[in-house]
Amino acid sequence: MRSIFIHNGWQDWATALAVAFAVLTLLYASRCVVVRQLSARAERAGAGAAQWLLRLARSSLTVIMLILSLYAGSLLLELPNKYEALLWRIAVTVLLLQAAIWGDTAVRAWRARRRDGAPESTAGAASAAIIDFLLRMLIWVVFTLMVLDNLGFNITTLVASLGIGGIAVALAVQNILGDLLASLSIVLDKPFVVGDFIIVGEQLGTVESIGLKTTRLRGLGGDQIIFSNGDILRSRIGNQTRMETRRASFTLRLRYGTSAEQLAAIPELIKELVLAQEQTASFERAHLSALGEWSLNFEVVYWIKTADYFVYMDTQQAIYLGLVRELAERGIEFACPVRMIVHEGQEMPMPREAPARAA
Repeated sequence: MRSIFIHNGWQDWATALAVAFAVLTLLYASRCVVVRQLSARAERAGAGAAQWLLRLARSSLTVIMLILSLYAGSLLLELPNKYEALLWRIAVTVLLLQAAIWGDTAVRAWRARRRDGAPESTAGAASAAIIDFLLRMLIWVVFTLMVLDNLGFNITTLVASLGIGGIAVALAVQNILGDLLASLSIVLDKPFVVGDFIIVGEQLGTVESIGLKTTRLRGLGGDQIIFSNGDILRSRIGNQTRMETRRASFTLRLRYGTSAEQLAAIPELIKELVLAQEQTASFERAHLSALGEWSLNFEVVYWIKTADYFVYMDTQQAIYLGLVRELAERGIEFACPVRMIVHEGQEMPMPREAPARAA
């Protein structure tokens, strides 16, 4: 007489265990082969897709393989419906658990690759940690809800409650959440990074840190300027650090009484002085642009090879000194504001002629 246990004989149970053992062996051997192949490829190619897949393969748990193998063996048995339903739910649960572990591992691999690929700033590290936390939390929340649904729980009410609670929390901390999302936007879009010299409205300074809620600048006077991340993104930002060249311009004011021949020679004189500087990229223009109330105005525009502010100031200074020397040699005077008062009956004095240049 054949022994029966839960509608199946001992031979059926032995066959099911043998199948489960074979499936477990196949899964375990497959994981070992995949890990070995990916390890060899990752060593040759370095960090990349092979390294990412290797992490996923190594995160495949043996205990989950064991449970799935037992479920595969149970398919050969004739079990009551309630047992079959229970085993199916257990199998689906462990599959979801493995999928969640793979997702979590993928996010951590992305985080490690980002960290190893290039040194991160304080802001980059903080924001990457935030993204890492949010993605992993999303994965586990979705996994938990799917497991509860698979186990027969009604999650509709739970999801609705979470939605209402989330709306209430979001309304209560909307400013904080706005600054948090603005922080992520700054790090991902990179309008500026730590160390950049930026102009925000009327404030300017070097970016010292980008936090979760605020961005801090170090002003030219040494003071610290603090903006909320939301406010700084709503402002117009000028990033001086990302200039490849610098446009320079100035106005030269000469005294009335300078002759037309002297004025006509000024543009060429300025051009020679500008192009003589080592850091000058190009000369754009120099024109007599206005007949002012008390001066004859020349507008000068040229370009500096670098965005370095000190190079710009040194070049500008050299040009100014050259102009002072050259204009003095030509007897051309700079203009200064003069207010002339003429009494009633007094003749208007004529402008003094500029002295002639010595031969």
